[in-house]
Amino acid sequence: MTLLLPWLVFPLLLAAICLGCGLAVARCSRTRIQPPLLLPVGFAAVVMIGLFTTLSPGTARLTLPSVLAVAAIGLASSVPRDLPRLDAWALGSAVAVFAVFAAPIVLSGEATFAGYIKLDDTATFLALADHALEHGRSLEGLAPSSHEAALAFNLHFYPLGSLLPLGMGSVLTGEDAAWLFQPFLAFLAALLALVLYQLASLVIASRPLRATAAVLGSQAALLYGYSLWGGVKELAAATLVALVAALTGVLFSSDRRGPAVVPLAVAGAALVGVLSVGAAAWLLPALAVAGFAYVRGGERRRALLLAGLAAALVIPSLTVARYVLGEGVLGSLRDSDELGNLVAPLSPLQLAGIWPVGDFRYRPDDITATYVLLGVAAFAAVVGIGVAVSRRAWEIALYAASALVAAGAFAVLGSPWLEAKAFAIGSPVIVFAAVVGCSALIGRGRRVEGIVALVAIAAGVLWSNALAYQEVNLAPRQQLAELERIGEEFAGAGPALMTEYQPYGVRHFLRRLDAEGASELRRRPVALRDGSTLAKGRFADLSAFRPADVLVYRTLVLRRSPVESRPPAPYRLVWSGSFYEVWQRGDAISGPALPCPGRPTLYPVSIGTSVRVTVASSGRYEVWVGGSFRGRLTTIVDGREVGSARHRLNYDGQYVSLGTVALESGSHTVELRRAGSRLRPGTGGRALPIGPLALTPVGRCGAAA
Repeated sequence: MTLLLPWLVFPLLLAAICLGCGLAVARCSRTRIQPPLLLPVGFAAVVMIGLFTTLSPGTARLTLPSVLAVAAIGLASSVPRDLPRLDAWALGSAVAVFAVFAAPIVLSGEATFAGYIKLDDTATFLALADHALEHGRSLEGLAPSSHEAALAFNLHFYPLGSLLPLGMGSVLTGEDAAWLFQPFLAFLAALLALVLYQLASLVIASRPLRATAAVLGSQAALLYGYSLWGGVKELAAATLVALVAALTGVLFSSDRRGPAVVPLAVAGAALVGVLSVGAAAWLLPALAVAGFAYVRGGERRRALLLAGLAAALVIPSLTVARYVLGEGVLGSLRDSDELGNLVAPLSPLQLAGIWPVGDFRYRPDDITATYVLLGVAAFAAVVGIGVAVSRRAWEIALYAASALVAAGAFAVLGSPWLEAKAFAIGSPVIVFAAVVGCSALIGRGRRVEGIVALVAIAAGVLWSNALAYQEVNLAPRQQLAELERIGEEFAGAGPALMTEYQPYGVRHFLRRLDAEGASELRRRPVALRDGSTLAKGRFADLSAFRPADVLVYRTLVLRRSPVESRPPAPYRLVWSGSFYEVWQRGDAISGPALPCPGRPTLYPVSIGTSVRVTVASSGRYEVWVGGSFRGRLTTIVDGREVGSARHRLNYDGQYVSLGTVALESGSHTVELRRAGSRLRPGTGGRALPIGPLALTPVGRCGAAA
C-alpha cells in the first residue's frame, strides 16, 4: 500500500490535471495541440499558475484551487467529442519510460527516494515545495530553525517552477512530498517521452520506431543519473526544452497569429520558471527563429504581441532574477572551481547520452567500448539531424541547436557544476537524433546497418542505466518515516536539536518542531566544549557539546547508537523507536533518570571475516555496526544467525542495529556476511566503509528496551 499511492494514484491525478490544463490552453488560444503534447503543455500551465499565485503569501494557498479550476474547465469544455485520441504507441512510450525511472525505487520494495548521502539538495527541495504553497516566498511567522535557515538562504532566489507541482501533489494526496519525489521525477521523464514521440513523428513513419526514439532518448544516461541524484530541475527543464522546440512548428507555418503561439509562450515562460535566467541559453534558438519569422513576414505587430505575452508570463521569474544576477549568487555560478558534488568536471562526451558507469562522475571501466558506442551514436545523430533538415522538420534541428548552444554557453561562462547540469538537460538530444538516423537508414534500404547501429545505441543506453540502477543510493524509508512520525506527534514541542547530520530531519520532517542540526544551517549557537562548532556533515556525541547550548532546546531527537551519551539530567525519555529517541525537559516531564553504563568496546570489523568479542556479564546484547553497506548484511554470533538489515546508508558517526542475542559472559565470535542479488537496486558499486562493531546490554541508553 505504501507504493500504491505515490506510484499509481499520484501520477494518475497529476496526469489528469495536466491534461485538463493542456486542454484549457488549447481552448483559450484556439489552437489544436497535438495529443502527445497536451500533458506537457498542461504541465507548463500548472507551473505558470503556481508561479503567479506564490508571488504573494496572500494568494499562495489559492495555488491548488486555481490549478484544479483551470483543469476542470479544460476537461469540461472538451468532453466528450473534443477529447483527443492519444496514439497507443505514444502512451506506451510514456508508460515504459515511467517504469524505467521507477524501477530503482519500486523494485526495492519501499516507497523511498534516491540520491541519499550523495546529494542532500532534495531535503531543501522538500522544504521549498511545502513552504511555497502556504506562504509563497515569505518567511513571516517562521521560528528560528534549520528549516527556516535553509529557506532564508534559498527562497529569495531559487526558481520554484519544478517544485510547485510536487507540493500540489502532496496536498492532493495527503502524502508527504518525500515519498512523492521520485514518482514525480518519473512522471517528468514520461512527459519528455511524449514530446520526443511527437518530434519523432515529423520524420519517422513507423510508430514502433517513434516509440524507440522516445524511450531511448528519454533515458539518456546522464539524465537518468541525475534522476538518481534528485535532479528535479534537470528533468523538468529537459522536458520543457524539448516542448519549446516541438511547439515552434507554428513559426514555420503561415499561421503565426497571436493566439496560436500561446502554448509556445507558456512553455518558454515555464522553462524560465524552472531555470531562471539560465533558460535564456536554451531559448535563444527559438527566440531567434521567432524574430526572424515575424520580421521577414512583415508581422512586427504580431511579433510585439508575442514579446508582450512572453514578458507578462515571465513576471514571476523576473521578480527573483535580480537576486540571481546579484554578485554573490552569480559569482558562485561562474566560479570555474565550483564543482559542487562532482569530483571533476564532466566529459563533454557525456552529452551523447551513453556513459556505462554506476556513478556518472567517474570514467567508465571499459572506455574502449564506450568510445565505440559514442562514435556510433554521434554518426547516427548527424545522419538524423541531416534527415530532419532535409525534410524541413525544423523543430528537431532547433532542439539539437538548443542543446549545443546551451552546453557551449555554460561550458564557457558557467562553473563545472552548471556545465554538468546543461549536459544532463541536453543529453536526450543525441540519443534521440541517433535513433532518427538509424530509422532513416532502415527506411532507405540499409536495414542491416540501421538495425546494428540501433542495437548498439540501445545497448549503450541500457548498459549505462543498468549500472546506475545497481549503484543507486536509496534513502532509508523506515528511518525517515520514524522522523516523519516524530514530527507529527511532537509538533509544536520545539525548539528541538539533532546531534547527527540529518538534513531530511531538520530541514523537512521535523520542521514543526523548529528543529536544528548541530552541523547544519541554524540560528542558535551549538558549540563544542572547546568553543568550536561542527563542520557540515559531521557528528559529535551529546556530551561533547556545551551543556548551556544544549539546554536551550526543549526537545532532543537523538539517533539510537551504542556511543551516544545520556542527555543532561533535566531531560527524560518520552518516546523511543527503532532508530530514534525523543527526550524532553520541563516540569511536566516526570520519571527517574536512566543510568547509563560505560561506553562499549569498539572492534574493527570487515565483511566476511570473524572477530572475537568479550562481554563482562550474561544477558541480552544488541549488536551494532558502524558505517554503511549495500545488499543484505547478516550477523552471525557463535555460528547462529542473529539478525540482518538491507541497504543501510549512514552519515558520519552513525550505527545500524543488527539484532539482539542472549550471551553468556566471556568470549564470543561475531561474523558479518553480505548477500544481495544483482537484480536488486543499489547492490553494486564501490565498497562502502564499514565498522566498528559494538555490543551493548539491552536496556542501556541508546539500546533496545
